[in-house]
Parts: sequence; C-alpha cells; structure tokens
Amino acid sequence: MAYSPRLKDKYKNEIAKSMMTRFSYKSNMQVPRLVKICVNQGVGDAVSDKKLIESSVNEMSTITGQKAVATKSKKDISNFKLRKDVPVGVRVTLRDNNMYEFLDRLVAVSLPRIRDFKGINDKGFDGRGNYTLGVTEQIIFPEIDIDKVNKIQGMDITFVTTAKTDTEALALLKEFGLPFKNQKQ
Repeated sequence: MAYSPRLKDKYKNEIAKSMMTRFSYKSNMQVPRLVKICVNQGVGDAVSDKKLIESSVNEMSTITGQKAVATKSKKDISNFKLRKDVPVGVRVTLRDNNMYEFLDRLVAVSLPRIRDFKGINDKGFDGRGNYTLGVTEQIIFPEIDIDKVNKIQGMDITFVTTAKTDTEALALLKEFGLPFKNQKQ
C-alpha cells in the first residue's frame, strides 16, 4: 500500500464526516477541502545582496520539502533602486502529500515554537474561503539551523480551500488543527 500522510487520512475519515453533519451538505462533494498551500517570502534587500535570494531559496526548500522558486520584479521602480526581472522574493506552492506533511509540521511543531504564542488571528480570511497567515521569523521551523541564518525574515502562508464562505473555511482549518485565538462571544 502506498504512503498516505496522517492529515490526509484524518480528512477522509473524520473531518469530511464532521463537516457534512455540521453544515448539512447533501453530497460529500460539497464538503470543503484544502486545495493548496502557497508559501512566499519577500526579500527586499536582495536588490543589493544577491546571496540573500540563494539562501532564501535554500531555506524555503528545506522548510517545505519542495524546490522553491525565486520571484522577479515586474517593473522598474527608481525609489527602491529596483530594475525589471531582478529577483525580489521566493515562493513555493504545495499540493497533495507535500501540502499535508507541511501542514502537519506547521501545526504540531512550528506554531507552538513562536514566542508568546496565544493562537493565530482569524481575521486573515479573504471572503472567498482562503486564509493567509503571516509568520515573522523563519527560525520557528525546526529544519532551519539558527547558526546558519544570514538574516531573520518572515513569510506568508496562504491556505486555499474550496469553501464558499469564510465560516466554512474557518471550521475546516480548525478541524485540521490550526490553533485560532478564542473569540469572546
């Protein structure tokens, strides 16, 4: 039998059934699911120091377990000393098994390592069922060796779901184990 990540099995066996009863869907195809996780990091100082992009690509590849790609600027901006097609960021799009493995490591290991962590904010939804989470330091991931980090940088992690509303997406992500802050009723 082929390998299947823990959260993928949990979605099939528990989360989908729980969501069916909670939102009273008529078909199991209506149940929202996680489509992809996009991780991106802006490296603004890379305009002056080219090695920052290389180190960011290596760090992002190590964190996600998938090869990262450098993003390039689309136009010239003289105030930022920026030219067109100069690398200014790093991104990775995770799907299927890699996505579930990354989500498992994020929830179980990385988020609890944040200093003074009280839960993630639930205000990052876009109105269409997608959620974006900002992480201020890449050193919360255990794959990163703190001694080899050149510069501490943050990143954005976007969870793309098939949910039609933000409440459905919030319920789905809570079921996956994302630790949202408790709301005061």
